[in-house]
Amino acid sequence: LLGALRAVLARVREGEPGEGREPFEPPRFWDALGQTFKETSQEATKLSVAFSRPPLPSAENCRKLSEDVQNAILAVATVYYWLPKGQGTTLRKMVRDATTDVVEGMIQLTETILISPLESLSQEQLISTGGVWEACEQVSSLPRDNQAAVVSALAACLSVVKDALEEMENALVEGQDPYSDIMEDEELGFRGNRDTYWSEADRKLLSSCMGLMKASKACLKKVLSVVKAYGKADSPEQIAQLDDLADIANEISPSVDELALSMYPPMNQLAVRLNAAKLASVLKKVLEITKTSHVCPPSEEGWVQFLTGAVDHNMDKIKNFTQGEL
Repeated sequence: LLGALRAVLARVREGEPGEGREPFEPPRFWDALGQTFKETSQEATKLSVAFSRPPLPSAENCRKLSEDVQNAILAVATVYYWLPKGQGTTLRKMVRDATTDVVEGMIQLTETILISPLESLSQEQLISTGGVWEACEQVSSLPRDNQAAVVSALAACLSVVKDALEEMENALVEGQDPYSDIMEDEELGFRGNRDTYWSEADRKLLSSCMGLMKASKACLKKVLSVVKAYGKADSPEQIAQLDDLADIANEISPSVDELALSMYPPMNQLAVRLNAAKLASVLKKVLEITKTSHVCPPSEEGWVQFLTGAVDHNMDKIKNFTQGEL
């Protein structure tokens, strides 16, 4: 059983969906996916109960249980393969992740049963069984089309960027020494080390970097709101435009993180400038893709221009402050 489950997992991770000969019917697909997830959850319960107390199931019963689990997991994978790429890569990735979670959960449960003492239900087995249930319940909260999937992806990016910005704001407010929380100990001999402080020149540069981070948050907020308001997943072109937006927006939070990390003292101004330039170019690309897509009617073009200007303005200031470093 374990070997079979691992083989299914590898196929789900690496395999491509079939572009089925039959036309794709969303209601049929979601019903079937919900059903297979539910059946898998029930099979996990049966398997767990069978191995929760003596007497253990006979070899014949073991074979039957294993077959049932295997069939349930194969059904989950098969239905996932019905979802064509044309429905959107963002949506497909979310459904694939949910499918992978279910298969991984079942693998973990099987492994736990194999190593658990035979006479009692172990805590690990209870946790693993709960893990499969939880993974199977995800199906009810999955987005049903690419517009909903992209909204969900953008909201996740925005949340990460908000956290990074908040963390940086706190570090700046806490005064001259961002490392005060880890440098309490006089024994470290680090107090008064200039490398843990921001100089005046650093602080000027920091405010423009913060401006760029705030522009990232504003950009994601606005893009999220227009995708919610105007995003459609009715035609291949609309679906592809939404995927392009999600792909480039995904680059914002790692770029914000890299910039934030380089802002801590001792600050290398050249590294800060390079990371800022990278973030600025990602933001400009997001704004450009938004402007040329169906989610941006003429009434929304004003904020795209405004934010493009804000990115340029902060980047120009960063270049000026770091001129002497080059």
